[in-house]
Amino acid sequence: MLTVLNPFNPHQPFPRADQALTEPDGLLAMGGCLSTPRLLNAYRHGIFPWFNEDEPILWWSPDPRLVLKPEQLKISRSLGKTMKKGHFRFSHDQDFAGVITACAAPREYVAGTWISAEMKKAYLNLHREGHAHSFESWQDDALVGGLYGVAIGRVFFGESMFHRVTDASKAAMVYACGCLVEWGYSLVDCQVHTQHLSSLGAFEMSRAEFIGRLTTETCKLVSAGAWMQTELTSRASTAHPWPG
Repeated sequence: MLTVLNPFNPHQPFPRADQALTEPDGLLAMGGCLSTPRLLNAYRHGIFPWFNEDEPILWWSPDPRLVLKPEQLKISRSLGKTMKKGHFRFSHDQDFAGVITACAAPREYVAGTWISAEMKKAYLNLHREGHAHSFESWQDDALVGGLYGVAIGRVFFGESMFHRVTDASKAAMVYACGCLVEWGYSLVDCQVHTQHLSSLGAFEMSRAEFIGRLTTETCKLVSAGAWMQTELTSRASTAHPWPG
């Protein structure tokens, strides 16, 4: 039986992740709120919200978990050639609102969107409070790709990504991983398996191991220079040589 969370108590503990359902995989609780304390508590315990607009808030902790070590990002030969051509410029936290809005937009291959107005407002609040961040790909002055997520300790919890031109989201991921390595991050949470993320080097980790990693990694500090504002750059990564 699912735990129903109190919407008026954002500090109410979640049930243990190992109490999540196996069908659907990882469904752990429902209800509650999307306040900053509730969301940060969820991420620290390997839990994230995911629900449609006509549903109550649903909280998930799937097993296994898809994760990526940023220093092990795989760059295909074709993407490497694109990066060398300098088609994109990159930034972080220059247009968080633009990135989450683009991620919430309808897509040809998906019916509807899970990034509702309620979710968007919650993550904009997280961004304003310094917990949620974005990475952007640009062509001239146009935002053409990017991704956003939540950063706690040395873990970046990826939420969604988008592209408007070919390879723009992958290029943003290359830039993101380069920054995360430079700043001292050890793990990127990709939540659930997709072929796209697996092609970039993401791999499955048991929920128990993942939560064990969170216990230590979310308490560690990253570089003092992490997330400092910078000028737009054509540098995607100093940590990953581009093939081909």
